[in-house]
Amino acid sequence: MNADNRNILARGRVATRLPAQDLDRARRFYAEKLGLEPVDERPGGLLYRCGDTEFALFTSTGSSPGTFTQMGWVVDDIDTLVAQLRERGVTFEDVDVPGIRTDGGIAEIHGHYPSKGARGERAAWFRDSEGNLLGVGEPVV
Repeated sequence: MNADNRNILARGRVATRLPAQDLDRARRFYAEKLGLEPVDERPGGLLYRCGDTEFALFTSTGSSPGTFTQMGWVVDDIDTLVAQLRERGVTFEDVDVPGIRTDGGIAEIHGHYPSKGARGERAAWFRDSEGNLLGVGEPVV
């Protein structure tokens, strides 16, 4: 195996897939609450792009347990975003686990991945209409 074949995944792009029990309800949530419209669709699936990444919602009879963050956005102004989403009816999760506790819906997380060059992160979590747990984070430099 040559070196090019060993790094196929490292050269690939990552795209999140989120289950939806009701795709029409999910489409409305993402449009009305998050201001996102699909860039493409197929039977049973909606494709969204944010920056140079993408995620898809797909019709599923299963559901996420909602016990972990399934997808997250990195933003440059979490306070404004949280306020805007709250105005649209998004409810943010209260989190109180070792090392992470929200205050006003936003947690201060100390430490970060050294390659990101930040001291930490401010983060918040909410659920979509399908129970998927989503997060937003702002690096603290």
